[in-house]
Amino acid sequence: MAFDIEMIKQVYAQMGTRIDKARELLGRPLTLTEKILYAHLWDKTPNTVYTRGKDYVDFAPDRVACQDATAQMALLQFMHAGKPKVAVPTTVHCDHLIQAKVDAATDLKRANETSSEVFNFLESVSNKYGIGFWKPGAGIIHQVVLENYAFPGGMMIGTDSHTVNAGGLGMLAIGVGGADAVDVMAGMAWELKFPKLIGVKLTGKLSGWTAPKDVILKVADILTVKGGTGAIIEYFGEGALAMSCTGKGTICNMGAEVGATTSTFGYDDSMDRYLRATDRADVADAALDVKQHLTADPEVYADPGNYFDQVIEIDLSTLEPHLNGPFTPDLATPISKMSEAAKANDWPLNVEVGLIGSCTNSSYEDISRAASLAKQVAQKNLTTKSKFTITPGSEQVRYTIERDGLIDTFNEIGATVFANACGPCIGMWDRYGDKAASGPRNTIVHSFNRNFAKRADGNPNTLAFVGSPELVTAIAIAGRLDFNPVTDTLINNDGQEVRLEEPRGYELPPEGFAVEDAGFMAPEADGSHVQVVVSPDSQRLQLLEPFVPISSASLQGMKLLIKAFGKCTTDHISMAGPWLRYRGHLDNIANNTLIGAVNAFNKKTNFVKNQLTGEYGGVPDVQRAYKAAGIKTLVVGDHNYGEGSSREHAAMQPRHLGVAAVLVKSFARIHETNLKKQGMLGLTFAQESDYDLIQEDDTFNFIDIDAFAPGKPLTIEVAHSNGAKDTILANHTYNASQIEWFKEGSALNVIKKENA
Repeated sequence: MAFDIEMIKQVYAQMGTRIDKARELLGRPLTLTEKILYAHLWDKTPNTVYTRGKDYVDFAPDRVACQDATAQMALLQFMHAGKPKVAVPTTVHCDHLIQAKVDAATDLKRANETSSEVFNFLESVSNKYGIGFWKPGAGIIHQVVLENYAFPGGMMIGTDSHTVNAGGLGMLAIGVGGADAVDVMAGMAWELKFPKLIGVKLTGKLSGWTAPKDVILKVADILTVKGGTGAIIEYFGEGALAMSCTGKGTICNMGAEVGATTSTFGYDDSMDRYLRATDRADVADAALDVKQHLTADPEVYADPGNYFDQVIEIDLSTLEPHLNGPFTPDLATPISKMSEAAKANDWPLNVEVGLIGSCTNSSYEDISRAASLAKQVAQKNLTTKSKFTITPGSEQVRYTIERDGLIDTFNEIGATVFANACGPCIGMWDRYGDKAASGPRNTIVHSFNRNFAKRADGNPNTLAFVGSPELVTAIAIAGRLDFNPVTDTLINNDGQEVRLEEPRGYELPPEGFAVEDAGFMAPEADGSHVQVVVSPDSQRLQLLEPFVPISSASLQGMKLLIKAFGKCTTDHISMAGPWLRYRGHLDNIANNTLIGAVNAFNKKTNFVKNQLTGEYGGVPDVQRAYKAAGIKTLVVGDHNYGEGSSREHAAMQPRHLGVAAVLVKSFARIHETNLKKQGMLGLTFAQESDYDLIQEDDTFNFIDIDAFAPGKPLTIEVAHSNGAKDTILANHTYNASQIEWFKEGSALNVIKKENA
């Protein structure tokens, strides 16, 4: 039986009335996205037509999910909210703090030893506040959510950008910062700008070497890393109906890489099959009763141009396998063009490591298709040329593939099976051991979702390419980036020319899923007696102190901290990898603030000018000097600033150190919200060319900050060191409530004030 089945039935019971009212208000048929949004309004019955891309709307999500790296800060904040228990079903998943190094058992044992303080904290807080706890080794948050909690037509938020994975089961699942999660856990409304809608029509059917992963790799090519910002992507068409539920999840998962708020599919038979296979027949039965509400009205898909802001059409029958990269997930290369592209760009052709699994591609279908290729290594007398690793997405998947002999198949080609955790995908991969992660240029291929510089192994010279698990497996067997399994042959150990046969797999395990211990720990019914202890001497955890409001006076005479050049993701602002150990200690993790950002004035990382001394130093060191002197600072950035992970640390760390404002050409959605939640100014240049006016020794004065109001740009005086001055306009998207967050110092301060 499903978790929270009564909540799900309640959602379905009220859905029809709300959708009918929304359809009446809009006077037209509705997309699936609109149905779910209007069915989850905080005010319950729809009474207003909202303008896409303009109106801020309050919603009531059905549930919250947190992973251990972000849960620490989220729960530290929730402890200040004054609530005895979470208001909606909530879970915590321990998946980020397990480093991949040796093998699953060894790595999990080491993680339980080195991070026991954090795991114990999360378990006790979960027990106290009625939160479901998934212990280390249980699996990656998004795979576990898909297997246990996702349901068609629901709305959830999660403190990880790839929460969107649950769209594969027809949800609107949205990644947020921890402060947003705290709002919902505390029983408050969750605010979101009503999204624009992008429709993707899938025609034809996948076959051969082409996989669901290739759909989103192609979409990333079309939309780029910022083309989906402020929009929800809704997939439909015969190609969608013919695809597995977990394949849909893969597509939705990587929607985060185009900046989309989330992605989703209409309810169909593949979702019904998946729900029943994962012991949720009760959810499947309930969904069948309201199935007309769990997909768009027929008129929408018949004439999508009238209902979506943008429509993309992809013919799956002609879609090629793709590899995207390096250094960005939207640089797409069809496999037939890789040889040409690699030579033109001087990409190293030797592939050192192939890695499959992760939250994006760790379903039974993914693993079984990859295993069908691994079996051919022995059958065709081949030797796997690259190192090869598998990261199962959950203990249920791992246990099932072990039972079915698939792990044995991988072991026979020399593979390493890592723990059921994020591992290499988020930089928790000890690839180099005691050696420095700064070796020569090298190539790896993986089935993960992101491939930013240094993300997987900390080495800026590693070129990472993203592909489907089956393509990654084939390339690992061949050992070459330019190997095209569709057309190319291999020379086996007898000198014979052989060809890999097309991958074959199972949508669902023929003998069903199985697991001995899924890793779930239910909270006590009454956790009021549970004590949550944080040592004042801890280097891993630190109780939070409320942020003090940023005064108008402190916004005069501000200094430039850094003018970031080019891509500046949340990995650049607050790196993961080894730094994950400090995610619960704000002051300690603040020592990685913006150390990955490139300084526009010298093209170096972690090397900025201290205007107080004239000397250069690391970004956190220079910022701490400004903080000690009582001087607020400004960060300047390029387009899509804050792309990538939802980590609110990328906002909390600068705030903690004394950064008051971030002025950029454009923001990624989650990061802009995180800045607002922490009481900072997140601003965009009214004229993008004003970015070029900013000089290294500049001082900033916010001359009309006292008139801060919705829809009114702020005026900033930029004083240059030569005595000259420029005046620039900065746009913002703050509404009245968000301006109140700024005035009170943070959104959490507003919650505390209201609950006082």
